[in-house]
Amino acid sequence: MATTEAMKRKRTKNDRKFDRILKAEEEGRIRKSKMSRSVQKMFQNRLAVIGLMVFGGILLTCLLAPLIAAYDPVAPDLRSINQPPSLQHIFGTDKLGRDVFTRTLYGGRLSMLIGLGSALIAAVIGVLLGCYGGYKGGIFDKVVLRLSEVFMSFPQLILVMMLGMIFGRGLGNLIFIFVLTGWGGVYRQARARMLSLREEEYVQSMKAFGINDFVIAYKHMLPNAIGPIVVNLTLSTAMFILDEAAMSLLGLGVPPEIATWGNILNAAQDVFTMQNYWWQWLPVGIVVSLFVISINCIGDGLRDLLDPKLRKEF
Repeated sequence: MATTEAMKRKRTKNDRKFDRILKAEEEGRIRKSKMSRSVQKMFQNRLAVIGLMVFGGILLTCLLAPLIAAYDPVAPDLRSINQPPSLQHIFGTDKLGRDVFTRTLYGGRLSMLIGLGSALIAAVIGVLLGCYGGYKGGIFDKVVLRLSEVFMSFPQLILVMMLGMIFGRGLGNLIFIFVLTGWGGVYRQARARMLSLREEEYVQSMKAFGINDFVIAYKHMLPNAIGPIVVNLTLSTAMFILDEAAMSLLGLGVPPEIATWGNILNAAQDVFTMQNYWWQWLPVGIVVSLFVISINCIGDGLRDLLDPKLRKEF
């Protein structure tokens, strides 16, 4: 008799607990709790936090370049040629008397646009093709898969340089080349994820109910595959920024009169400049390195945040 009463009290206590959970779900507090746990986990990754701070600082400084910089990034000043760092010119001046700090800020805006814009366009193309090909299969999937293998069979930087010599210099050409060489990795990643998801029970159930294939693939399956793709987006952005710097350094990127991080580094092609005018390449080289490393750290934090296996451990 006592045992029965104890079980009733225990069951009543559990019922009250479940009632509180249901009430919290209805009021939206559970969702906020999950969000707070996700943010908390993100901030537990110290490298991701440092990367986010460095990334935000460089991005904000470049965006506010018209308010911060006091010089024209393009106009030469023959009275200030090759001046070392000073209070007037924080990073010194180049061989045409242009302020290196100003050119670094304005060049960062364009380099970020090239890197992030190319990565976003390549990701959209790769996701659209990968989701449909991985879900439907057939001749379409085989053709696109072989096409992606052709682009991925070459070293990425060498292929970019070859296409740069074919299409010539220019901002639009550079973005087109990066998209052309970068969509394959996202496509294969999205395709592999869709291949593993299409055998899940919820997908088979929706097929049985006759739901449209596009709705199944893009509305119900894609959200479960988006985590690795977001991480890949951050890594692609860093890679394209480095590729732009390498292409401009070799004279295959953006025209030299336009300020980008690569064009600023292009001034250090000879040993004499590297040894005697270090301020013309070292500061911008440090900025590029810090920016790329910060993006990689953010990508690592997003991987921990979005990976379902790692979320279960939290």
